[in-house]
Amino acid sequence: MRFPAFLFSMAMIAASSGCSGDQAGPADPQPAAKPAAPKAAAASARRHDESSYAEPDKVRITDLALDLKLDFDTKQLAGTATYTLDWTDPKATRLELDTRELSIGQVEGEADGAWAPLQYALADADPVFGSKLSIEAPQRNAKIRVSYHTAPTASGLQWLEPAMTEGKQLPFMFSQSQAIHARSWVPLQDTPGVRFTYSAHVSSRPDVMVLMSANSDPQMQRTGDYRFRMEHPIPSYLLAIAAGDLVFKPTGERSGIWAEPAMVERAATEFEDTEKMIQAAEGLYGPYRWGRYDILVLPPSFPFGGMENPTLTFATPTVITGDKSLVSLIAHELAHSWSGNLVTNASWKDIWLNEGFTTYVQGRITEALYGEEMANMERQIDQAGLKADLAGMGEEDQALALPPLTERDPDNALSQVAYVKGSWFLEFLEQRFGREVFDPFLRGWFDDHAFQSADTDQFVVYLKQNLLPKNPNAVTAGELDAWLNQPGIPAFAPLSQSRTFSNVDTARIAWRGSSQLPNRQVTDDWGTQAWVHFIEGMGQSLKPEQLKQLDEAYHFTGTTNGEIAMRWYPLAIRSGYLEARPAAGEFIERVGRRKLIMPVYQELVQTPDGLAFAREAFARARPGYHPITTASVEALLAKADAAKPATAEAPPEPQKQP
Repeated sequence: MRFPAFLFSMAMIAASSGCSGDQAGPADPQPAAKPAAPKAAAASARRHDESSYAEPDKVRITDLALDLKLDFDTKQLAGTATYTLDWTDPKATRLELDTRELSIGQVEGEADGAWAPLQYALADADPVFGSKLSIEAPQRNAKIRVSYHTAPTASGLQWLEPAMTEGKQLPFMFSQSQAIHARSWVPLQDTPGVRFTYSAHVSSRPDVMVLMSANSDPQMQRTGDYRFRMEHPIPSYLLAIAAGDLVFKPTGERSGIWAEPAMVERAATEFEDTEKMIQAAEGLYGPYRWGRYDILVLPPSFPFGGMENPTLTFATPTVITGDKSLVSLIAHELAHSWSGNLVTNASWKDIWLNEGFTTYVQGRITEALYGEEMANMERQIDQAGLKADLAGMGEEDQALALPPLTERDPDNALSQVAYVKGSWFLEFLEQRFGREVFDPFLRGWFDDHAFQSADTDQFVVYLKQNLLPKNPNAVTAGELDAWLNQPGIPAFAPLSQSRTFSNVDTARIAWRGSSQLPNRQVTDDWGTQAWVHFIEGMGQSLKPEQLKQLDEAYHFTGTTNGEIAMRWYPLAIRSGYLEARPAAGEFIERVGRRKLIMPVYQELVQTPDGLAFAREAFARARPGYHPITTASVEALLAKADAAKPATAEAPPEPQKQP
């Protein structure tokens, strides 16, 4: 997933209390509880997932069969989930599943070809982890079936009215399961340490197209009845569904674009290099193993840049700029087909194994297609952003191998450390060993752990067995520890340097000293990355007249480029350039991608009038925001309210509960 560089604590939507089923008589009530502490030996402690109630060391889901009805009127998915189980512990007789805000109707087990009710209990809801669903299975059934329906407020689903879509004609819905939101629309062992194949039968109104992270046929017709099959085992966070006014446009024999009719041509043109990206990645890391690679362009409310759902990347329309300057997002999501989807972090405290590897592979794809300079510009932007983020981050969150995430939402553990420091570490290894050695090593890691979940300890063992012996003096134990376990960026980390950015720096310094704008012959060649670097180098604030001069020359206010907007509007707000505020409000009302809008909200809430403006904009935007984005903005506004000084005349508003 392409995640924001600017993070805020997420207020999770609290699940409602569940109740026991009565078809077979209730089991003992289960009290609300956090996921259990690990009982495994220290050597395998990193595999334990503190974010899940599941007990995969006792029983594992190996296959999931969904039969669901998609109802736009009630904003619900309803139906059954049937699990094929592998009982690995001979004494185990209970299946523990993760849920959030799900209503459970019935639980049954199959024995001798017949289905019979099973006792179950749904625990009270924990505000972060949801409710544990405990199913008693004294016969250790090979298959168990749960009937359920979702809540309209499910944190992993967004339901959009027609007015919130591009075409304004049909409703739209889509899922976002990472990190632990799959449990809000399917009862599951919601942990990346468990992988399963799945099939699905989905019925819907016949005028919308339904897609899933499985074998979506480009020739599918809208019938209201759809069937899917994912034959490779995937973790729960890669389970995905979408429905809306969607049409298909090919970009290659095995790739194409799903989007609303008004968007599909622009998207297909922007992403026309997708097949070349696949070929570049295959040349480095081996065959693409997932069949098709299609891209679903979602409405602008999608809270992230992209989500690497197998065979069907979900992508934000905010990267469609007309000049391909932001297509590295597609390179990133495609790279996950090797790093993340093929080899998955076993728990969220090792998220760098997904995102750090993927960011590294993204850079190699970008370099292969668009040149070393483009890759260097993006790396330099990332590295500068990480250094800025570290200044406000606790030391415990700055290591690649994070400590246990006990009682923490894994979304809050996902930072630029995993992405950029993880990638930087691999660049360091590449530099020390050379690509002729490092590339085969990385491909070997993907091949040897294909369709498996892994942890940092496993990677270190693999590194010591398959790379370090190639040059025993290349990396010391202390250097390895500095990357994996220590805070900050090691002093010996190789820095990316862009020639283009050196010229941008010269132009900016000259303007700051003389008020003379750079020659148009210089700036006409600048792409998004150069303009981002130009703005980022301005410091905390400028004089309003300076911003006005820049705006009149370059038209930053009102830009359709989100990467520029997310930097320009905060600078304008800090500098008191009020002319930009209306456009900033329109931007955060139109776009739901957290990376782009949260920096704007963050600057607005620093002053009383800015906070009032932010609240008004949020009230207008909220119906179109995804639940994840809504929770993030609410948390920020609540924090701003709590920071207000108390006075007798105007006491501060109480902080909202998550």
